Formats: sequence, structure tokens, C-alpha cells
Amino acid sequence: MGVLRVLCSQGDAVYTWDEEKAATGDPGAREAIEEAERIIREAQSRGAVAFKTTPGRPAERIRGFDPHADEIVVVPRIAGG
Repeated sequence: MGVLRVLCSQGDAVYTWDEEKAATGDPGAREAIEEAERIIREAQSRGAVAFKTTPGRPAERIRGFDPHADEIVVVPRIAGG
């Protein structure tokens, strides 16, 4: 099961998907993957950065959705003041 965390002003929003169920044709699982793809694409179009995290390894910046990732964290653009 994959997890998408989108950092926001309220903390973080969490979305999940199940790649194995999607591979077997489960429509709900496929919709969850499509939603995660859409969320990342829209966040990146607003300047956010996405990272794939793997326990015991440094975070890896990604350019788009990776359905094989255990966890993806989306960090919004940070503006200075």
C-alpha cells in the first residue's frame, strides 16, 4: 500500500493507493492511483516538490507519480518574507 502526504497549512493530507489491487483490475484502486497522479501533477504545476521516501535511505526527488513508492511527500513552494 502506498501513501501520499501533501503538506499544507493544516498539517498534511494523506491519500493511499494499493498497486496490487489496481493491477488486478479493481476500479476503486485504479481511481485512487489516478487521484494521486492528479494531486501530484497539480501540486507540481504550482511549484511544489515531490519526494519518494524509503526507510534507511535519503529522500529522492521525483518528477511525477511513482505507483511503486511506499511513501511520497509533496512539499509546497515556500515563499520568503
